[in-house]
Amino acid sequence: MPSFQDLGLLGLFLGNLLAATILPFSSDALYIAILAATGRPLACFLVGTAGNWIGSLITYGMGRLGKWEWIEKWFRVKPETLEKQKVKVDRYGVWLALLGWVPIIGDVFVLALGFYRTRFLPTSLLLLVGKAARFLVWNLLVAAAM
Repeated sequence: MPSFQDLGLLGLFLGNLLAATILPFSSDALYIAILAATGRPLACFLVGTAGNWIGSLITYGMGRLGKWEWIEKWFRVKPETLEKQKVKVDRYGVWLALLGWVPIIGDVFVLALGFYRTRFLPTSLLLLVGKAARFLVWNLLVAAAM
């Protein structure tokens, strides 16, 4: 079975999409490997950003499907805890989406943005900005290292 890296840009897209959901693996390592293997920074930037952004939109949608009652029942989270988290999300609002790229906690932020139902359009646009900035930095770092 081929790996994501063996699939080139398609693998980059699929890997970045899956890494931006709740699946725990690094889209950065995959991005750097494919960027180095292909030598196509613009294509990697566009494909990697698109995959990671769409994956975050899926995570946001999963959060929107969540219900307080489920969280309380299945994860035994007290309503007071959910209220405290909601206050924090309300304070920072859609701006938390800019941190959606941060490993591990970024996906949690995106899930919370969906769960607490932030406005979709500004949230999705800020997710795109954050994801694009991340891969732009990787392009610059890899180019500087070569």
